Amino acid sequence: MHLSSGSPDAVEAQRIEGVARGLLRGLGHLTQALFRAGEFGITRSQAALLDALEPGPRRVTELAAATGMVQPRVTVMLQKLEEAGLVERQRCAADRRAVETTLTPAGRDLLEGGRRRMAAVLLAALDGGVEDSERAAGAARDAIAVLANAMEPETS
Repeated sequence: MHLSSGSPDAVEAQRIEGVARGLLRGLGHLTQALFRAGEFGITRSQAALLDALEPGPRRVTELAAATGMVQPRVTVMLQKLEEAGLVERQRCAADRRAVETTLTPAGRDLLEGGRRRMAAVLLAALDGGVEDSERAAGAARDAIAVLANAMEPETS
């Protein structure tokens, strides 16, 4: 279907595209600010790996798929995280050829501490100019969930 540039559908598509660009910029800035506030002491990619490991042990292929990183990069980063004592790698009980990675207590503590710092900074920022900071944060969370579910309906 071809939309002429003046048709109502084309105008609506242009408006939505503009909103999407602004949303992506805003999410990018917010993500950067929150990560800085978290003071994790590791890279964002490393933090993403720890986050992906939180539900339980995973293989490199699963971590690559969950984070959007290529497997060789995941392997190198896991080595660094293991050396830092944040993850452990061990042979999979069900398939001895495979290796699974798990969070260590230190890795879990690092994630939890960073998230607490992120939340505290966000709430302090909202308290400075938003009447009901809990409602504002909840509305933002819900709006993002709606958009994420629209993009990946099988994960909802």
